[in-house]
Amino acid sequence: MSTRIIFVGGFLGAGKTTLLFEAARKLTEQGKRVGLITNDQAADLVDTTFLKYTEGVVSEVSGSCFCCNFNGLTEAIFKHINENQADIIVAEPVGSCTDLSATIIQPLKHYFGDKLNIAPLTVLADPVRLSGIIEGGKHGLHSSAVYIIRKQLEEADIIVINKTDLLADESIEMLSRSVKEEWPDAEILTMSLKNGTGIDIWLERITHNLDAGTHLADVDYDIYAEGEAVLGWLNASFMLRGESVEWNTLAYNLLNALSRRFEDIKSEVGHVKLIMEAGKSYLIGNLTGSKELLNIRGSLGDEKEVKMVLNARVQMDPGKLESIVLEEISKACEGKINTEVIAMKCLSPGRPNPTHRYNHIVK
Repeated sequence: MSTRIIFVGGFLGAGKTTLLFEAARKLTEQGKRVGLITNDQAADLVDTTFLKYTEGVVSEVSGSCFCCNFNGLTEAIFKHINENQADIIVAEPVGSCTDLSATIIQPLKHYFGDKLNIAPLTVLADPVRLSGIIEGGKHGLHSSAVYIIRKQLEEADIIVINKTDLLADESIEMLSRSVKEEWPDAEILTMSLKNGTGIDIWLERITHNLDAGTHLADVDYDIYAEGEAVLGWLNASFMLRGESVEWNTLAYNLLNALSRRFEDIKSEVGHVKLIMEAGKSYLIGNLTGSKELLNIRGSLGDEKEVKMVLNARVQMDPGKLESIVLEEISKACEGKINTEVIAMKCLSPGRPNPTHRYNHIVK
């Protein structure tokens, strides 16, 4: 039987990694062997570390997006199949990437259609950001970043309006109708991972439906490149050492301080994520937009040494982003925690240069 491959796209902060975590948990409970593939422009990815706490086997394709490293993607896919006998592989592309139908789905159908069952392309959307964009706004984003979001939705086989707990039921119904009018080729689903609603319906669709990559988006790569380049991209890891530290409080205060800094200079947040680990315990925090959306899960006890991985995607110069992050970590840890930088990478993504780009649908 062929392995099923599922791609979960969507802009930064849409909830993709949380969906992968929950999907892996549910599929494993059903007796499936699950492989997970993360993707980023640089190593030290919070998502990869977090997903290792599932029962699935996790691999990471870093250094460029899936579409620009198609061979790296396929190597990861077949490693899961050959070494781990994966029944289902769920892969999360970089949040600022689009044109996935042309550069990933169609080539996979062409070259590996006899070996893989390719699921419909899913794109997640944050309902607050989506509502603003449908109404013609930019939700604080650069117009070229909004262009990327629109193209992600244009090429989707399934659009999942996530985080429905943020809006009233009638607002979600109105938004669903508006999304269907705007992108009629896609099936529209709703989901709240916080409340546990909608995921089973989505899993049913993507584990049984074979209509993958049914249409292409018409993507202008000059605008696409600009939309990625406006984002500062930071991946960093640290060792934190201290006595009697309230690690959950530290994580919350750090993310809250970063939120205030970015808000003060009107720099829109794609996401800021951190994970702290000690032994088998962890906590994960994420910020998507305003501090009202700051979320901490998990807990650490009275640990004296903790590893922290932090990722930030913010609409600003990467050098300035690095300075702000280091300043706020220093303030949060001042006087009580020794901080050691293990690795630091800060950049703006380069122009997308896909390995393949199909101008037709592969049957």
